Amino acid sequence: MAPDGQILAPNVYDAEPIPPAAREAIDQLLASGDLFRYTAAKDAPVALLEAEFAELMGARYALAVSSCSAALFLSLKALDLPRGAKVLIPAFTFAAVPSAVVHANCVPVLVEVGANYRVDMADFAAKLPGAAAVLISHMRGHTSDMDAIMALCDAAGVPVVEDAAHSLGTEWHGRKIGTIGKIGCFSFQSYKLVNAGEGGILVTDDPELAARAVIMSGAYEHNWKKHPGLQNSYMRWQNALPLYNMRMQNLSAAVIRPQLPEVAGRVAKGRAGHDRVAARLNQSPWLCVPEALPPEERAPDSIQFNLKGRWSDAEALLFQAEAKQRGVAVQVFGLSQDNARAFWNWQFLGDIPDLPKTRAMLMRACDVRLPTRLTEAELDFIASALVDAAVDVMG
Repeated sequence: MAPDGQILAPNVYDAEPIPPAAREAIDQLLASGDLFRYTAAKDAPVALLEAEFAELMGARYALAVSSCSAALFLSLKALDLPRGAKVLIPAFTFAAVPSAVVHANCVPVLVEVGANYRVDMADFAAKLPGAAAVLISHMRGHTSDMDAIMALCDAAGVPVVEDAAHSLGTEWHGRKIGTIGKIGCFSFQSYKLVNAGEGGILVTDDPELAARAVIMSGAYEHNWKKHPGLQNSYMRWQNALPLYNMRMQNLSAAVIRPQLPEVAGRVAKGRAGHDRVAARLNQSPWLCVPEALPPEERAPDSIQFNLKGRWSDAEALLFQAEAKQRGVAVQVFGLSQDNARAFWNWQFLGDIPDLPKTRAMLMRACDVRLPTRLTEAELDFIASALVDAAVDVMG
């Protein structure tokens, strides 16, 4: 806030603050030098995090790793998919998701996504035959129709992995996102609800998938004994599976653990902030925030909206510039150079499929960060800047 009381453009780039409780644990770790998760005989910070996160999610097993991308990769490897297996993914996601599929020696099959940012179920159903797995990415926290997805996949015997990087705290029919499929993967990267700079975790109720993932994460020799239960399964898979060494280290766990009790509060603040801005944007004839599907209770830390009506590319870019002049950074996914969320930039896939619905959405879909720490006045500043920018461009 300026000295005269005027609200300044809020800084939306700072990540969620680290609670003071983490500092003591970090100081102790630095003094001991025990940063490796397997140094301690038991109760290492990473092991405690896994137990606490599993309890938070209501899952039987959790495995903390170096990133959500690592969790996605290990999930696909734990499913023991054959080389070249087809894995369905939404065409609206971050480049790390198809990259994880490629890393697992599988082939991503991109599924159309509609104007509401959710999977197009007709295209999903058409492409499901022949798929060995589905990696459903809840991109930016938007949940696709999980009832329909699970019904189709269960009938076909196709396992589902959930990329819940943006969905910690989101629920579907009261059930936590990340616990609906075989495996759920979460991110602790700085721009997520829990901030560790980098880091990820997977959860599952399947003991064999958990054991395979633990071994491949880097539980070499007999370090798997420091994971609870599953001892017979660990003995079966030791030396039979490759080690990818994607472990989380203790400093990251020490940063994450004090934030877990704050998740519920951050979810409530994030939802209230999102809905406050969405209500303002939906009053504009030029902007539209798509409704969530009825079973979904989101946990947003950003807002996505569409440019409504007839916008040219030039007008959409001018809207970005006008918003920036007012202090609000907004990106139109498909018009931001080399955007890693635009599927046509995933050149590592080779031939890029024609996905007209997803392309049309990305060319007019906008993205703005809304950290949960923003005040109502700051949220109103952002909403006003976006509405005024649209008026300046479109009249």
